Amino acid sequence: MDHVLNRPTSSSASPDRGRLTRVTLPVEGMSCASCVGRVERALAALPGAADVAVNLATGRASLSLPREVSPAQAVETIRDAGYDVPESVTAIGVEGMSCASCTGRVERALASLPGAVSASVNLATGRAELRHAAGLVSIEQIEAAVREAGYEPRALDAAPDRAQEERQEREAAALRRDLVLAALLSTPVVILDMGSHLLPGFHHAVTGLVGIGGFAWLQAVLATLVMAGPGRRFFRIGVPNLLRGHPDMNALVALGAGAAYLFSLVATAAPGLLPEGAAHLYFEASVLIVTLILLGRSLEARARGRAGAAIARLIDLSPKTARLVEAEGERDVPASALRLGDRVRVRPGEGVPADGTVVAGSSFVDEGMITGEPVPVEKGEGARVVAGTLNTTGSFDLVVDRIGADTALARIVRMVEEAQGGKLPIQALVDRVTLWFVPAVIAIAALTFLAWLAFGPAPALGHALVAGIAVLIIACPCAMGLATPVSIMVGTGRAAERGVLFRQGAALQGLRDIAVIALDKTGTLTEGRPRLTDCVTAAGFSRDTVLALAGAVEARSEHPVARAIAEAAREVGAVPAAEAFEAVPGHGVSATVEGRPVALGNRRFMSELGIGTAPLDAEAARLAGEGKSPILVAVDGGLAALLAVADPIKPEARWALDTLRARGLRVAMLTGDARATAEAVARALGIDEVEAEVLPEGKVGALRALRQRYGPVAFVGDGINDAPALAEAEVGIAIGTGTDIAVESADVVLMSGALGGLVEAVALSRATLANIRQNLFWAFAYNAALIPVAAGLLAVFGGPRLSPVLAAGAMALSSVFVVGNALRLRRAGASS
Repeated sequence: MDHVLNRPTSSSASPDRGRLTRVTLPVEGMSCASCVGRVERALAALPGAADVAVNLATGRASLSLPREVSPAQAVETIRDAGYDVPESVTAIGVEGMSCASCTGRVERALASLPGAVSASVNLATGRAELRHAAGLVSIEQIEAAVREAGYEPRALDAAPDRAQEERQEREAAALRRDLVLAALLSTPVVILDMGSHLLPGFHHAVTGLVGIGGFAWLQAVLATLVMAGPGRRFFRIGVPNLLRGHPDMNALVALGAGAAYLFSLVATAAPGLLPEGAAHLYFEASVLIVTLILLGRSLEARARGRAGAAIARLIDLSPKTARLVEAEGERDVPASALRLGDRVRVRPGEGVPADGTVVAGSSFVDEGMITGEPVPVEKGEGARVVAGTLNTTGSFDLVVDRIGADTALARIVRMVEEAQGGKLPIQALVDRVTLWFVPAVIAIAALTFLAWLAFGPAPALGHALVAGIAVLIIACPCAMGLATPVSIMVGTGRAAERGVLFRQGAALQGLRDIAVIALDKTGTLTEGRPRLTDCVTAAGFSRDTVLALAGAVEARSEHPVARAIAEAAREVGAVPAAEAFEAVPGHGVSATVEGRPVALGNRRFMSELGIGTAPLDAEAARLAGEGKSPILVAVDGGLAALLAVADPIKPEARWALDTLRARGLRVAMLTGDARATAEAVARALGIDEVEAEVLPEGKVGALRALRQRYGPVAFVGDGINDAPALAEAEVGIAIGTGTDIAVESADVVLMSGALGGLVEAVALSRATLANIRQNLFWAFAYNAALIPVAAGLLAVFGGPRLSPVLAAGAMALSSVFVVGNALRLRRAGASS
């Protein structure tokens, strides 16, 4: 039931309802009518609030607010009252961004929306994310804010497809088309202008054909075609942003190329308006600026397409068709048409079209494209298979249990996209600088123009114009804007190919900064499945006989150790039936197998049965010291064998931990297992820091102690009990073969479960951050060094001046360098 509370804005007048806006918010934490009353009274106290209604059943509060009162104040009021308004994240695509100034403008526009908490915009992926109070911001408001900032919003598809790649291909094709047209139109202008410098008599020959005026007008016509055609993109975006007071890179190009073009046009059409001796033509500079920057953008678009190729390759893994098995027979259908419960047949050499469970047949499936592991995995009835993996030898039927956005491949693509769209803490510095970069460049260009006009040699106007244009053109906010996101895009894409998923881009930086890696034992350092490791027989008994008898008894038990013995027995032959089974808790089990009494248990159990264990006691002590569980076997009233069961250490664990230590990291183990077992595993792996017999809360405390002693900590785990520790660590790393809860609590997921992925994650994190530092150094150093050169600093001391054409080439190459350097990460990995 709604409680409604009307509150007038004053004692004498009701609120002007035409000026009120209705706001509805979800509220968490309310449990009774008194909670409802508390929230109502708090909201009613807001200035001008009216028609406050709080519904306990739906968990929502609604009220009318004057336009001058921000809905964000209602959110804070609810939180101050002791309740919470949940946050949500809305993602949207943004088209038309070209530099860091663009991303900053979109971020500020989104952050100004009512209820906005934070905004993040990625130049490389063209993706914007707004974190906001749930229910306060609609997608229409977000789209309107993007358009108000001067860019075009587009919807992001919920299911992975090729739309993003197709958009990039269209953009690259449009750039190539404009580049070719600009080059064809610019070439005659350059020949007309430069020919007289290179070929004696060229100028006189041309003017003899078309006249002095025709020579200038021919260049003017060609330059106009360049400005109005290929160059139009810079003016269409740059001029409106300049008029709004938010100049970007397009504005710099529009100002530089436009100034050179307009000055030359005046010199052609009305030279008398210019000072004597200043009527020079700069048409070749204007057209070459456009052509060279289009060249740079075309190369950049091509490289960015390669940078985002990881997602395209992931999407391509899933087959487009599936063989549906029905009562009438088999038929091929689009994979997108599959529904839950459908039965699908996968033949040798085919890709698995959907997530599901094998219900008939068996095969080996290559899961390398998902997990990064090259060895095919055996799949039989009851085994899980995921879309995008490759069936190698046999044939099997599966029943579909996940489709669309719920499939493992779709979730992987979504994680990679989110990581690529994220921002690292290091990006905050870039954002602060680029916020003022373009306005500062325009101011420097203006000062340069005025300084040359006032103090430069005659004709001062020409020198001033060239220097001012060179400053505008050489500045490269593109390189600064791309320095971080392109490296993140390539780094996280490369990680996905290697079976490592960074669920957040910030985890890249966090993992680079850690000092300690703490690992759970069971399922992380070990395989998580006990196996029979040793079988020492007494005189007169064979291994196969003992295993058959022991396996028959243990097949009746559900204990993990019993299952390991029964499984080992089945591997050597048929297991006979056991009768008169009896379990003695804490001691062992006994039964009759083929008329022979068989007992398995500890030494105390054997002692109670009157069976001496002295011949195998030393061996049992040795196995226990190695962290294994010794089990004595008696047959026909006499000692028959000693079995040992252990959870084997993963084959690559020692190499992985040694490699991490060699890279300067401390390694610790946190486990709930018995101390003797934990210390045996630690000795085998060379781990010095061991916390054993700890509960989940104890792992959190142990992580805090490690952080206090050594610094930032990463934790690696796979179980439900690891979720608190994964959340506590600076970087939580989940084994992908573990529970969903562990994976959801982590920042990084190792898809295969192999610890080699941990080494890959650390290596890629360090390589990506090093790449980002290189890119940022280049972007900042480039601008710091070349803007003064463009302004004519060297010319003041008798050195050369930088022409606008060379400035355009340098600017284009700057962005290409940054993207090209990021592409080197495609070869990064554990071996790098």
